Amino acid sequence: MLRASFLSSIRRFFEEKGFLEALTPPMVENPGMEPHIHPFEVIGAKDQISKGYLQTSPEFHMKELLSHGLEKIYNISYCFRDEPQGQHHRNQFIMLEWYRANVYYEQIEKDSRDLIDYLIINCPHVDSNWREKEWSCLTVEEAIQKFCRFSILEHLEVDSLRKRIEADFKDVPLPPEELSWDDLFFLLFLNKVEPKLKKYPLLILKEYPHHLSALSTLKKKDPRVCERFEIYLNGVEVGNCFNELTDYKEQISRFQKDETLKQELYGYKLPFPKVMESSLKRGLPTSAGIAVGVERLAAELSGSNHCFWSE
Repeated sequence: MLRASFLSSIRRFFEEKGFLEALTPPMVENPGMEPHIHPFEVIGAKDQISKGYLQTSPEFHMKELLSHGLEKIYNISYCFRDEPQGQHHRNQFIMLEWYRANVYYEQIEKDSRDLIDYLIINCPHVDSNWREKEWSCLTVEEAIQKFCRFSILEHLEVDSLRKRIEADFKDVPLPPEELSWDDLFFLLFLNKVEPKLKKYPLLILKEYPHHLSALSTLKKKDPRVCERFEIYLNGVEVGNCFNELTDYKEQISRFQKDETLKQELYGYKLPFPKVMESSLKRGLPTSAGIAVGVERLAAELSGSNHCFWSE
């Protein structure tokens, strides 16, 4: 009942907003280029030949639909990632993604608030205490300033950030080997910032440093940060939004860097993302989109750690 209630409420929200539900293939040629996300490869039982990968996200095929002219689309499907099981991580999980063409990512922020507010009011399995909670919004710079007492935007080089952590945060477990800026940031963030976000039950955390831009645009007025946000409920990250990068040359360059990094760190690489490359060549409109973990969302709103697929 819990799963059915949340999924039907989510679909009803998007239907009322005039979105089209889009199906995408669960087995794909390229499941995503993010270096630290590992897919499951599908091997034929009969001929032992690779058939592709299980999707880690429907993102590339959703953007293909945007490139063909669809403007308001959403997808609810299982995604698969080869990572350790934990309280907030599963090998297979239900992902909600939606995209809007011809908008800026602030519209997705509004959608996100509206969706969660809608679930709080209309989904019978949501804890009624959520009706008393209010939304907050912080930039990453503001969060670091608040909880770590320094400006992350003044430490955008590896040596600078490492020295700051070594000097002021001796309880952060820094290994002796060389780390990337991203790794240093997340060691600091996960140890000193994220645990404090529980004081903001409904939080939009936005404007991550440019190193973490992934498939998002950089802010024109301040290219030190990228145009993306994450949604936190009771300190748990449940959604990740990008103002979508549509520049062909820049995106291909980022893919190539991600490919090199994955090979260096993990010793393998994936086929090049031809679907995404074709979409970029065809022409992606100005657009924004978000991925939301449905189980995490439902667990926080309902107060249950119920695992949907074990029913």
